[in-house]
Amino acid sequence: MSKPFFRLLTELSSRKWVSQLTGAFAKSKVSRLFIPHFAKTYGIRIEDAEKHIKDYLSLNDFFTRRLKSGLRPIHEDTSRVVSPVDAMITGIGDIKDGLILNVKGQDYTIDELLNRSPRTVNYKNGFYFVLYLSPTDYHRIHSPITGDILEKEHVPGKVYPVNEFGLRHMRRVLSRNERLITFMQHETGEVAVVKVAALNVSSIQYVEPLPNHMERGQELAYFEFGSTVVLLFEDGMFEPRQDLQLGSKVKMGEELGSFIEK
Repeated sequence: MSKPFFRLLTELSSRKWVSQLTGAFAKSKVSRLFIPHFAKTYGIRIEDAEKHIKDYLSLNDFFTRRLKSGLRPIHEDTSRVVSPVDAMITGIGDIKDGLILNVKGQDYTIDELLNRSPRTVNYKNGFYFVLYLSPTDYHRIHSPITGDILEKEHVPGKVYPVNEFGLRHMRRVLSRNERLITFMQHETGEVAVVKVAALNVSSIQYVEPLPNHMERGQELAYFEFGSTVVLLFEDGMFEPRQDLQLGSKVKMGEELGSFIEK
C-alpha cells in the first residue's frame, strides 16, 4: 500500500473520539483479560512491575504501572540531568535560532512546539532531546532536574502516531498533537518538559497532588499509552553526554548530560 493511503488511514484514525473510545475500553474491567496477551505481544517484563499481573484492574492500570523499588536508580551526581523516561532518542542536538532541525526529516519551530509561549525566547539557541516511548516501555514521566515548576499548559490537538512512520510522513506531528507542557526552573536555567500525546492516547495526566518543587527522579506525570517527551534546555545551560546519539536507548534516572556552570 502507498504512503498516501497510510496517511489517509492515520488522518481518519487520529480523530479524538477514536482515542476516547480506545481509552474507555482500556479503562474498563473487561480489558484486564487482555493484559497477559498485551504483555507477551510487546515483550514487557512483568516481573519488574510493582504488583502481580493479576492485581491490575484494567489494561490502562497495567500500562501506567509503577516499577519495583530500586529498578531505576537516579544518577548520584547532582550536577547531571537525568532522563525523565525509558525511551529511544529519536531527536538530539542544538536548537538553532528557534529551530529543531531534521527530526526524521522534518524541522520544528520552538514557537509552535511551545504554543507561542512568551518563554520561547529562552530556548532559541538551547539544546533538545526527542524521547520516544514504545508500548514496551515504562510509561511514567519523572523530573529530569531538581527545581520549581514555573508554569504548565495543556495544548489541545490531534493524536497522530509519534512512531517512525508518524514522525517521518505526517506533517510536524510533535507540534500538532495534544501536549502537556511543564516549564521548570533549575538554579542553572530553565527547562521545558513537553509531553506529546499519540495515536490512541487520549490522556496525559499529572500526578496528584503535583508539588511546586520537584526533585530529580520524582514522578511528574504519566502517559496512558505510548508517546513522546521533548526535553528543551535554555540557551547555554546544558552539555550532553558525548556517547548519546540517534537510536540510543536510555532508562529513567540515567544521565543525559551536565549543567554548564555560569
